[in-house]
Amino acid sequence: MKTERTYAGIPKEYGSAEKAKVVLLPVPYDGTSTWGKGADKGPEAFLEASENMEIYDIETDSEVYKQGIYLADTLENFETPDAMVETVHKTVKDYIKRGKLVTMVGGEHSISIGAIRAFSECVEDLTVLQIDAHADLRKEYGGTKYNHACAMYEAKETTNLVQVGIRSMDYTETLVMDRDNVFFAHEMISEDFWMDSALDLMTDNVYITFDLDAFDPSILPSTGTPEPGGLFWYETLDFLKRVFKEKNVVGLDIVELCPNDIDRSSDFLAAKLYYKMLSYKFSNNNEYMDENFEDDDDFKKSKNNLEDYDE
Repeated sequence: MKTERTYAGIPKEYGSAEKAKVVLLPVPYDGTSTWGKGADKGPEAFLEASENMEIYDIETDSEVYKQGIYLADTLENFETPDAMVETVHKTVKDYIKRGKLVTMVGGEHSISIGAIRAFSECVEDLTVLQIDAHADLRKEYGGTKYNHACAMYEAKETTNLVQVGIRSMDYTETLVMDRDNVFFAHEMISEDFWMDSALDLMTDNVYITFDLDAFDPSILPSTGTPEPGGLFWYETLDFLKRVFKEKNVVGLDIVELCPNDIDRSSDFLAAKLYYKMLSYKFSNNNEYMDENFEDDDDFKKSKNNLEDYDE
C-alpha cells in the first residue's frame, strides 16, 4: 500500500525514492518464531518510536536524515516462508541495483536470508557481521530451511560470516560453525581486544544483521527470545563505530523487536540504534559527504561491484 508517511516524520524532500541515498524496508514477518510471538509488530513500533526521536545526533554533530531516507512499501502477507524470502531477495536486489544503501527492519530473523542472498550475488568478498545471542545455524527447523533458527546457515555457506555476542545454540550447530569466526559472549567479557580480532576477520565489504536479542535483556527486554549476559549500549556503539569507519558497510538490518504496551524503551533503543548506524555511515570527522551521491566513494564501490551483473 502506498503511503505519504516518511521515516521519522522527516520532510518529504528528504524522503523521496529518487533522491534518497538510503532505503528503509519494513518486513513485519513472524511466520516461524517458536516462542515469543510479536515480531510482526516490530516495524510499526520502530517507526512510531522513530517519529518521536530527536534527529540531531550529538556524537557525530550531524542530521543524517538529510542524506535522504526513503520509507519503502511494507513487505507483508506471505503465505509461506519461501514466498517471504523470495520477495525480500527480489526487492532488496532491485534497490541495490539502483545504488541505494538498503536497510531493513523486522520482523523475525528469517527476513535476513533473502537480503543476504541479494547482497552476496551483487557484492564481491562479502562479510556478514551477525550481532546476535543465537547462532541461527540450523540447516532446517520446523520443516523449513527458512526458519528464524536457520537465518545464518546460507550466509555461512556463501559469505564470510563473523558472529558476535553468541551465547545460545544447539549442539548440531557446532558441527557447521566456524569457531575461529565466532565471538562468544562469555569470552568477550574478558577479552580486551575482541573488537580488533573481529575487524581483522572481516573483508572490506560488510553487511550487518543485528538481532536485538544480542543486547542484555536489562536494556532491551522486548524481544522474542531474550538471553542473559548480552551486550550493552556503549560497547556496542564503540564496535559499530569502528566497523563503519574501517569497513564499507553495504547494507544492514535490525530484527526481532517484539514490542509491548507496558514498556516502550526497547522500541526507542531500536530506533536510536538504526539512526546511530546511519550517522556513523555518513559522517567522517563530523563532515558530511558530498551531497551528490555519484561522488560518494561507497556508492562507487557498490557500483563497481555491479558492473558485471546481468539482470
